Amino acid sequence: MKNFYILLLLSYVSGILAQSSEMETKNIAHAEMKSASALINLAVNPNTLNYDITYHKLEFTVDPAVYFITGKVTTTYTALANINTITFDLANELLVSSVKKNGVSLSFIRNTNNELIITLPSTQTTGTSNTLEIMYSGAPPVNGFNAFTIQTRGNGSKTLYTLSEPFGARDWWPCKQDLNDKVNSIDVYITAPSQYISVSNGIEPASPVINGANKTTHFHHGYPIPAYLICMAVTDYTVYNQQAGLNTAASPYYPIINYIYPENYNTTLQTQLAETPQILNLYETLVGPYPFRNEKYGHAQFGWGGGMEHTTVSFMVGFGRSLIAHEMAHQWFGDKITCGTWKDIWLNEGITEYMSGMVVEKFDGNPSFTSWKSSKINSVTSQANGNLYLTDAQSTDVNRIFSSRLTYNKGAMVTNMIRLKMGDTNFFQALKNYLNDPALAYGYAITPQFQAHLEAVSGLSFTEFFNDWVYNQGYPTYTVMAQNWGAGQAKITINQTQSDPSVSYFEMPVPVQLMGSNGQTFDALLDNTTNGQEFIVSVPFSVTGVLFDPNKNIISKNNTSTLGTDTFELAKAIEIYPNPVSNELHIQMPSDITVLKITILNDLGQKVLGSKALDFTVSSLSSGVHFAQIETSEGTYYKKFIKK
Repeated sequence: MKNFYILLLLSYVSGILAQSSEMETKNIAHAEMKSASALINLAVNPNTLNYDITYHKLEFTVDPAVYFITGKVTTTYTALANINTITFDLANELLVSSVKKNGVSLSFIRNTNNELIITLPSTQTTGTSNTLEIMYSGAPPVNGFNAFTIQTRGNGSKTLYTLSEPFGARDWWPCKQDLNDKVNSIDVYITAPSQYISVSNGIEPASPVINGANKTTHFHHGYPIPAYLICMAVTDYTVYNQQAGLNTAASPYYPIINYIYPENYNTTLQTQLAETPQILNLYETLVGPYPFRNEKYGHAQFGWGGGMEHTTVSFMVGFGRSLIAHEMAHQWFGDKITCGTWKDIWLNEGITEYMSGMVVEKFDGNPSFTSWKSSKINSVTSQANGNLYLTDAQSTDVNRIFSSRLTYNKGAMVTNMIRLKMGDTNFFQALKNYLNDPALAYGYAITPQFQAHLEAVSGLSFTEFFNDWVYNQGYPTYTVMAQNWGAGQAKITINQTQSDPSVSYFEMPVPVQLMGSNGQTFDALLDNTTNGQEFIVSVPFSVTGVLFDPNKNIISKNNTSTLGTDTFELAKAIEIYPNPVSNELHIQMPSDITVLKITILNDLGQKVLGSKALDFTVSSLSSGVHFAQIETSEGTYYKKFIKK
């Protein structure tokens, strides 16, 4: 009895933790949705597609007490066509005072499309490079985008931060907002009143320089980065240093730098942050080295309600483990490799959410991980439909792009099912190969490229799997029946129905656990490809119980699993005739059994007829294998028949 209450308590605690984790996922999704909501419908500017930026030197002068920015942006670019002008994205509210090339002023114009159009002194030919210097200043637009924000905290301290995802960078500096162009490297110089600490991407090559009442802090980031991940924050931070790595030749230490509001810096926060290096080390073990090891990882507190995975420094509203794990995982899936289109957003968010689930698995153990997966499954199956890969129409709907149910939770569980299908060794090797693919690393990827890496490592075809789980909709409901089948064997029969007609059958490895009377268990992973499929497995004990998917590895709902002498005696007592049948099908049941419903299914598990009657006219059915799904007061049974 004592053990029962302990198990009950553990189950209760795991459930509470799963609910908490699910709420954090919704909060993360909501925050990321809000950061993109006002911007998502902005098209890529076609006037910026004729050049490739290779370098930015960004010099900003700001004061958290004043809503204003003064900047000088020096940009090196390569022409992708013969050009006489070059266009940058820049909010009209920001005033450009000069544009120069090699110290010589160039003419420029502004238009109503938030563009800066610069006339070059001569035609720049394809493949040649130029460097331009743009001086500007002004109050960034206040438009709900939150790209440039000044806030007053509860203690009166001023905070300045930026949040540019996906098209907000132009609100505070002249840039190219094309999501398909990553800048090879950047240098950021932030000049602010000397009492403040400034934050940006990368490392500080030297100590800040004091000049009167101001201080200039230099950051260098030497990895490709899109405009929306370039960031700045300035306030009276307390700096809390940590380190990650294993102090080995293969895993040397590298810095973790946390920028914390001083009023929040306490032992509780330090305890929360203590897991940061542990999670980094875990991720490195699972999917390979932290992508920006030569620089840093870190966090900076800001006032937005969630987090933002700026490269090398995640901006965070708080430090719950789920948020730390999610934003950190984005450094691999989102920052190192970015989804190539909004249709592929699950490559950023779904895989990242699953990475945070593996933190639960490794740190808290399998019962907690099972509860975590169960909460994801419950979310996904709360509705009968929903595709993972977005349609054209969905790719401009911010609510759908950042759907916690589909993009995050279904994406995470589809990733889990890929792991189930491949096995751990192949799964993690495929993730490593994907992240290290020279054609994708520090660039962009789309779903077929991810699929190709899964297939290359496993030798399996994922075409049907992706058709069912990524491109189409719904989930299966399983009925599993097992019985002892001679000495040392059991027979397991699997049937399936689907919640959405877009999928005819979910071909999946199905986990089944058989149990014996003395506490023995036997786990089988059955490759289920057709309805009514039977498996004979060797079991070293007499089977007394059966569980479907005990560790919650498959998206499914309302599953049943049955075993027992009485059950199988009843199954034998149910007769279906004639078989094969041409016109009239008859089902004979024991008189003491109540029939609730009978459904005729085709060989794909799709309903073709239904009734409570025991007699059917089946002349309209197509020829081939069918099943009678018989729901009774004693359980559900399946009988196979052939339609001539």
